[in-house]
Amino acid sequence: MMEKEKIYIVEDDEMIVQILKQHLGKSYQVDSVKNFRAVSQEVAELQPDLVLMDISLPYYNGFYWTTEIRKTMTMPIIFISSSDDEMNAVMAMNMGGDDFVSKPFSLGILDAKIAAFLRRVNQFSQSTVLKLDEFQLSTDGRFTNGEQQIQLSLTETKILTTLMKEQGQVVAKEVLLEKLWENEEFIDQNTLNVNMTRLRKKINELGFNRIHTVRGVGYVIK
Repeated sequence: MMEKEKIYIVEDDEMIVQILKQHLGKSYQVDSVKNFRAVSQEVAELQPDLVLMDISLPYYNGFYWTTEIRKTMTMPIIFISSSDDEMNAVMAMNMGGDDFVSKPFSLGILDAKIAAFLRRVNQFSQSTVLKLDEFQLSTDGRFTNGEQQIQLSLTETKILTTLMKEQGQVVAKEVLLEKLWENEEFIDQNTLNVNMTRLRKKINELGFNRIHTVRGVGYVIK
């Protein structure tokens, strides 16, 4: 029997935690925060396959914890937040989140998003290291120029993998969206742009500035 995938909930509203545990517990092993001062330690110990992260929390907010988790771990992080303002969604992505659901959320949409992310993680863990000149990208999101190394989020890794595999070929935005979310209603061009900007900024620090935008079409690595 396959082990159930683990989901870790970072949410201080006990009612929401109970609803999520009951609902997601049918398909997954679900844990929630015990100590709101030690969220990243709990994530490191549990090594969940996916994290659901509320933004407003006791002590430190969800942005802070995501930044902490992202220092060493790549599992997908989906933000849940009561504020449906665009600003928070963009902030969440910039801090290393992979997606965003605003409360009150539909459990159906949350299910679909979680399933899509976990499917991606699984497909993804089977491939190997990609090389381009002195640059290397491993499946767990480590990108190196031979001397320095940075950690990419799952979404950034997926974007860069797709572009590196098609080196020299223009990859249409639609193709990237499809690869990332498999189901276009969950993701829009705006989210892709935010992730792309963040990815470029990170890999530029290692001297990799070879992602070119082809206006109106997509991106190419040259």
